[in-house]
Amino acid sequence: MVITRATEYAIRAVLFLAKQPRGEIVFKKDICQTQDITPAFLTKILQPLIKAGIVGSQRGVGGGFFLLKDPGDVTLLDVVRAQEGPLLLNNCLEQPGICNKELFCPVHGAWKEVRGQLLGTLGDYSFARLVQEEESKLHLLQVNRAAAS
Repeated sequence: MVITRATEYAIRAVLFLAKQPRGEIVFKKDICQTQDITPAFLTKILQPLIKAGIVGSQRGVGGGFFLLKDPGDVTLLDVVRAQEGPLLLNNCLEQPGICNKELFCPVHGAWKEVRGQLLGTLGDYSFARLVQEEESKLHLLQVNRAAAS
C-alpha cells in the first residue's frame, strides 16, 4: 500500500500549519512555496481537510488557511482518513459478511490485525509530536554539524 501523492502533500501542509501559532492564517502562496505544491493542487488537497474540520479557510484579502484544532488533537490517521477514506487493506474488511470465506480464512484475521496496528500507529502520531520530532532532529543535525567543523 502506498499513500497517494495528495495524502503526502496534505500531511506536509498540515505539518506546516501545525508549526504556526494557533489560529494564525497562513497565505496560500507561503504553503505552496515552502512545501513545493502548486496552488491548484493545494486547494484540491485542502478541501477534504476543510470538510473534515481539520483545516479552516478564510477568503479574500488577507485570506488563507489555518489549523482549526490544536496540533496535539490532529493525527496522521485523521489526515489520511480525510484524504483516502477508510483504510481497509483488503475488501474483506469492508463490512462483515462481504466475503463468504471470512469465517474460516486464515488471512482474514491477519488483515484485521495488521489494519488495527496500522490505524493504531497512525493515530499515535499527532502533529504536535511530529513538530517536536522535527525540531529535535534539526537540533541534533546542527549539533553534529557544529561538532564536525
